[in-house]
Amino acid sequence: MLQAVSYKHLPHLFVFLLTIFEKADNIAPCKFYFVFLRRFLESSTKNMKQIKYVTPAEAVKSVKSGDRVHLSSVAVTPVTLVEALQDRGRNGELYDVKIQHLHVEGKLDYGNPEFEGIFVPEQFFVGANLRQQTQAGYADYIPVFLSETQKLIREGYLKVNVVMVLCSPPDKHGFVSLGSSVDATLAAIENADTVIAAVNPNVPRAWGDSMISIDDIDVFVQDTRPLHAHDMGALSDIDIQIGKNVAELVEDGACLQMGIGGIPNAVLAQLGNHKDLGVHTEMFSDGILPLVEKGIVNGRCKNIDKGKMVATFLMGSQKLYDFIDDNPRVLMKDVYYTNSVHIIKQLDKLTAINSALSVDLTGQVCADSIGTKFYSGVGGQIDFIRGASFSKGGKPIIALPSVTPKGVSKIAPTLLNGAGVVTTRANMHWVVTEYGAVNLYGKTLQERARLLISIAHPDNREELDRAAFERFGPHFHYVKKG
Repeated sequence: MLQAVSYKHLPHLFVFLLTIFEKADNIAPCKFYFVFLRRFLESSTKNMKQIKYVTPAEAVKSVKSGDRVHLSSVAVTPVTLVEALQDRGRNGELYDVKIQHLHVEGKLDYGNPEFEGIFVPEQFFVGANLRQQTQAGYADYIPVFLSETQKLIREGYLKVNVVMVLCSPPDKHGFVSLGSSVDATLAAIENADTVIAAVNPNVPRAWGDSMISIDDIDVFVQDTRPLHAHDMGALSDIDIQIGKNVAELVEDGACLQMGIGGIPNAVLAQLGNHKDLGVHTEMFSDGILPLVEKGIVNGRCKNIDKGKMVATFLMGSQKLYDFIDDNPRVLMKDVYYTNSVHIIKQLDKLTAINSALSVDLTGQVCADSIGTKFYSGVGGQIDFIRGASFSKGGKPIIALPSVTPKGVSKIAPTLLNGAGVVTTRANMHWVVTEYGAVNLYGKTLQERARLLISIAHPDNREELDRAAFERFGPHFHYVKKG
């Protein structure tokens, strides 16, 4: 907190010291430079909006019953402000407040039964900390492509009244950074009635669309909590084999889109002998850093944003957040840009690596639910599957283990009753498991079944073969032998 308080007074302190130095006789040769610097600093402090900090409790008084509140997401979830808002809810001061966000981090209570009727969480993506509440009905989910989350806000489908964000301290020009998450939050800031910012020195000063003027912020709070960090964890043998199979599909000069977790990290770990890779993705994590350090990821071959790594949010360790801090090679962009099919298709060899909960024998992909229970969300999978399919030399890839931890085949005769189709069979190209990689594009239904069974777990292939026979008739076995 002291850092935040002292920061805003630094320009005034420098002006004071320079005025004293100017009067000293022994620095006469340098007087011109001191006068110039003093005048520059005086100008910058006069033009900068003076920030008045209030307590979190005072800040959230801007929220009224019936409002929709948008939260910045992932590592920069504004937990301090959320806790203050929850206190108002517990005190009976609010009801029917919609809380909108992508995936948020931290222990947050507003989706718990105690807040039924007070807070209504409406998520664009279901994270682990609200998964049980969503499945129980205390929190809710809006199915939407990640690229269109901002559209819901900008075009008025979802009116945002208040935005609560975490941001960096202001720079000398009066700009703060949203840090590691821009996503749909920029759209919310542009359209909200009130913007509340928790100014935190731990938020990295990211480039791109992350920079906003302090004039766009109405209420300021000081915060010193560390950012939420994510441990990469150890890779399993299955992850490593899937990583090897996917890496064989990645060409030199490719532009990568990937997510977070064991499989993306396993793929990145296998790219040590590749050359001139680029990054245009909705998010990346620590797994990319060794490739940057070795010069393998350099963006040299990108058709647009050459030499830049482009993302809309990040999740990882403190090392990752330090990496993007004031780094012009990383552009944190509006989700409209990162996930736009029109933008993605301009990048040659766009290799989109996404995962799934299950795939049926015709190539339908379920990635958001287990039966009728929502597990995550649509996210940006279709944005990048479609974008990669239009990219010159692009490769849309779905990578997944052949079985669940309980041994249930993820390649299934049909999807579970109630399961949602995120990627349709018409969008499918490559499917990869630890047993190989197959390309379904342009294949018939029976050919797809045969190919998918070939990369299923050996223990499940006979059962899947029997299901295909029952579905397609005896001709299926003739096709299989052909």
